[in-house]
Amino acid sequence: MTWEVVIGLEIHVQLNTKSKIFSGSDTTFGAEPNTQASLIDLGMPGVLPVLNKGAVRNAVKFGLGINAELGRKNVFARKNYFYPDLPKGYQISQMELPIVGKGFIDIELEGEKAGDVKIKRVNITRAHLEEDAGKSLHEDFSGMTGIDLNRAGTPLLEIVSEPDMRSAKEAVAYAKAIHALIRYLDISDGNMAEGSMRCDCNVSIRQKGEEKFGTRREIKNVNSFKFIEKAINSEIEWQIDEIESGRKIEQATVLYNPDTNKTRAMRSKEEANDYRYFPDPDLLPVVLDEALIEEIRASLPELPGAKRERFIAQYSLPEYDAGILSADRVLADFFEATVSAANGAAKQASNWVMMDILGALNRTETDINASPVSPAQLGGLILRINDNTISGKIGKQVFQALWDGEGATADEVIAKKGLKQESDSGALEAIIDKVLTDNPQQVENYRAATEEKRPKMFGFFVGQAMKLSQGKANPAQLNELLQKKLG
Repeated sequence: MTWEVVIGLEIHVQLNTKSKIFSGSDTTFGAEPNTQASLIDLGMPGVLPVLNKGAVRNAVKFGLGINAELGRKNVFARKNYFYPDLPKGYQISQMELPIVGKGFIDIELEGEKAGDVKIKRVNITRAHLEEDAGKSLHEDFSGMTGIDLNRAGTPLLEIVSEPDMRSAKEAVAYAKAIHALIRYLDISDGNMAEGSMRCDCNVSIRQKGEEKFGTRREIKNVNSFKFIEKAINSEIEWQIDEIESGRKIEQATVLYNPDTNKTRAMRSKEEANDYRYFPDPDLLPVVLDEALIEEIRASLPELPGAKRERFIAQYSLPEYDAGILSADRVLADFFEATVSAANGAAKQASNWVMMDILGALNRTETDINASPVSPAQLGGLILRINDNTISGKIGKQVFQALWDGEGATADEVIAKKGLKQESDSGALEAIIDKVLTDNPQQVENYRAATEEKRPKMFGFFVGQAMKLSQGKANPAQLNELLQKKLG
């Protein structure tokens, strides 16, 4: 039996306002527990919520970023449920009239061949504003649970996709696209480790060709791209095994355990009517006027998709390179600054940023914002390769020295370490003569060889000459002189 996976994601994005959505409480991460929760956040009698305009602006930015219908009149509702980290017994959210309606985002997927890219559109049902709940802490309390209400009232934008994804990889690509967009728009830092972006994954399976959806289970609060993929694949495997064993899937909310790579049921899945939504009597409807919308539209930056297309057109980059470099706003700016410093050498800048900068950042678990090598330094290094001051191979040594802080510029490192490429014809001829003198048998074999065999044999002499020059010989000059000497 062939199964088709159906996936929809609900992504909760913590908006980067300085204060909470309905109060003036601070939202800074990492404060001592229960030091940032006001009477309003706790819903104490006699207090009234006041909507944070910054949260509204951020939501509108997102709506414009996904080409969505905007709720010109949107309403806050009370979502009623009991949980220890929600002391007032309800969450202020939006139901029938959200601030952001139907929209879409295009995601990039790997094609059949390496380097190929295909684009898939994922539709977004809605995005609504709501307040976050507090946090239950289980680890530090033996036999008890601690409650930290600092997060209560933090502004969230919940982004609900259509069930358009058909694999865990597509789900990860969608989550990454949303992550890139919110960072481009500067509405959230998207820090998943700190809970600024959390993901609920709705997963079901059905027989290939079937139109009716299967019974879905929701994996709650997945906080990394790696775990999104692992959790979904684990759930798919479990659901297929259940159905093929003759058992029925029950709708449920589940948790993913990274240690066991398993999902487990937490509770039966609630429906909207279980929450007894009703309009919040303390908050008036929010009416968006056209002037505000157009002001926000005019302030939008160039977004990832548009930047990707520009990188392809302006810099003649392959789709793959453009996709990686445009996925993060800071990385895109780093690349363009490098191109400028390298006098327009875009493809070389792309190669160095993707291979060397990103590679070193991954190894050292460093963010691009904290890269020890700046665009100006990297551009200067590329210039010295292009004017034959150093070879590409020596360039790797210069890069590492810059990364380790051994010089302020490529020129300084080259001078300090004596890495300047040897381009003097007399010096190169002396090196070649020594190589030929030291290897008479190889010279004789080369001259006696057929044209087909010579290229491979020629490499031996190049290697010996480069070794003798400590890698400083100008490769193009060396090859030319060597060809003449060998005949």
